[in-house]
Amino acid sequence: MRDERLIEKIEMTGTKESTTKKIILVGQPNVGKSVIFNALTGNYVNVSNYPGTTVEVAKGKMKTGGEEFEIIDTPGMYSLLPITEEERVTRSILFKDKPSIVLHVIDAKNLNRMLGVTLQLLEANLPVVLVINIVDEAERVGLKINGEKLQEKLGIPVIQTVATERRNIDPLKLIIKQYKPMRMHHNVETNSNNLPQYKEEIEEAIDKLKLIVNHKTEISQRALALLILQKDEEIISQYEEDNNKNTITNIIKDLSEKISQSLPYLISLERQKKTSELCEGVLTEKKTAIHQMKEKLGNIMIGPITGIPFLLLVVFLLYEFVGVFGAQTLVDFLENDIFGKYINPAVTSFVNNIIPWPVIQDLFVNDYGIITLGIRYAVAIILPIVATFFIAFSIIEDTGYLPRLALLVDKLFKRIGLNGRAVIPIVLGFGCDTMAVMVTRTLETKRERIISTILLSLAIPCSAQMGVILALMAGSPMALLVWIVVMIFIFLLIGFLAAKVIPGEKPMFFMEIPPLRMPKLYNVFTKTYTRVEWYFKEILPLFILASIFIWLGKLTGLFDLVIKILEYPVQLLGLPKESAVAFLYGFFRRDFGAAGLYDLKSSGLLEGIPLVVAVTTLTLFMPCIAQLSMTIKERGLKTSLIMISFIFPFAFIVGYLLNVILIFLGVSL
Repeated sequence: MRDERLIEKIEMTGTKESTTKKIILVGQPNVGKSVIFNALTGNYVNVSNYPGTTVEVAKGKMKTGGEEFEIIDTPGMYSLLPITEEERVTRSILFKDKPSIVLHVIDAKNLNRMLGVTLQLLEANLPVVLVINIVDEAERVGLKINGEKLQEKLGIPVIQTVATERRNIDPLKLIIKQYKPMRMHHNVETNSNNLPQYKEEIEEAIDKLKLIVNHKTEISQRALALLILQKDEEIISQYEEDNNKNTITNIIKDLSEKISQSLPYLISLERQKKTSELCEGVLTEKKTAIHQMKEKLGNIMIGPITGIPFLLLVVFLLYEFVGVFGAQTLVDFLENDIFGKYINPAVTSFVNNIIPWPVIQDLFVNDYGIITLGIRYAVAIILPIVATFFIAFSIIEDTGYLPRLALLVDKLFKRIGLNGRAVIPIVLGFGCDTMAVMVTRTLETKRERIISTILLSLAIPCSAQMGVILALMAGSPMALLVWIVVMIFIFLLIGFLAAKVIPGEKPMFFMEIPPLRMPKLYNVFTKTYTRVEWYFKEILPLFILASIFIWLGKLTGLFDLVIKILEYPVQLLGLPKESAVAFLYGFFRRDFGAAGLYDLKSSGLLEGIPLVVAVTTLTLFMPCIAQLSMTIKERGLKTSLIMISFIFPFAFIVGYLLNVILIFLGVSL
């Protein structure tokens, strides 16, 4: 199909309301929406939180043919009836920002499922352009789409793209340029032939509600009526004056008495029937052997019997790549060969020669200097672990395994107050807990966001800390096993108790399962590069800052005082008093603390049961300063202080009990 011919068929009339046209991109997650946004905007991008929320919205400028357009990339949306905060933000932008064009981006492989949102956008009288993306993958699995026929059926522009290859991006720009948005009056209804027609009783209720809804938005009255029938409280609350809410309640009640089935279900069913009609003669499918094999493999990943062994295989490969290659081979090379033999001696000699004062020398070099401690830890110990984890995570992300893992653990996660979707921030926490806390904003309810933040702060070691821990226990598989078992037990126990204590709605689970795909080297490289760049910009300065705080703390004697205080609970755990230093430094960076234990082990002060107790307590210990800052930003100061007041004593209680139990059982480690 040649999309240039489609452009010539677009016939729309209207008047331009402003000099800069506003283009809004919408679509479900994993459809390549952001790739299209980047292709349209280039470097003219600004990312900021939507007012009153923690949800980020990207805005950019597109210049083509002498005209400038404002492009807005919205969070993923499955329906105009929102469940998550991201969906509420997207709908708010659609309803309030008066877009000149709405680019609805869908995945070509899931045309039948995703056209339902297109129908909702059309019901709302929004000026829609349908962008069918990822066409190359659809073709590889034997799917072909007749875009011209679909365009005729829908009555809107339709274009097929491969955003990663910039295929048909220029024709899309031309569609945007030639499109003359028609600001439709709220009373004007879209051609009913293109849209679902509901049961007679529902249509009667829609007609009654259309007389009530006023003109607070330029969205069609039909769309507002449908949202009201689906008990959208946000929409209903807009019509509380003049007893309208009572009238609305009575209309819904009367309809519910006539129709026993769920109204949202019936409305969704009619939309699905309409999408099936639209796909007739448009979508042809011939499954290839590779596609059938991928489907079988996908089923293996989500089945409880086969999925768990597959997960263990993924964890083993992750351990080999991150824990062995990253945390041992690369760390050993960078720390001992590069920094130990060359950088640290050269820098120490240089600084000591040009700076005569030992106090200032200690700021830059020696035991706790910015270069010899902060930068060495950040580059030689942490960077290899973080980088290898980010590579592995990008590969897992690109294959489509994460949504399947979410489906696999959903039932278990529901017992701890979460749903399968929470697996994404939890898994990401093994890379960086600070980033993971930020990602918890994608969870549906406040209760889930609090529970996941507690678990990230308490029981999920970041890749930097975990890498050092793996190196600490490299010679003792039994010690590593005890640590893993304790951490899993704590994760499930605290999650279960938090779900019982923290009030709120029980989680629901809804996630699009994309097809399995081979990861593309370019995508993996881009994601890894972006995340490593984030690490250097956001985390490296914290290492330097931590070194400065340590220097100041030692200079003023404040650290010596805090260490003296920490020595008492530390010795109660059966640990040498020197490990108090590791716990203090662990607050500045979790891996600082773990690296401190590593030094104690190297000097022969920490081994056997005390080593396992120290590692377990330190893992449960307070989150690092960067994670604490992000937690305060996301959850608020009061909630964060409550978490910390629980985590600090809990870590030492668990460490004490573990020491007593292991000694009582006579465990040899």
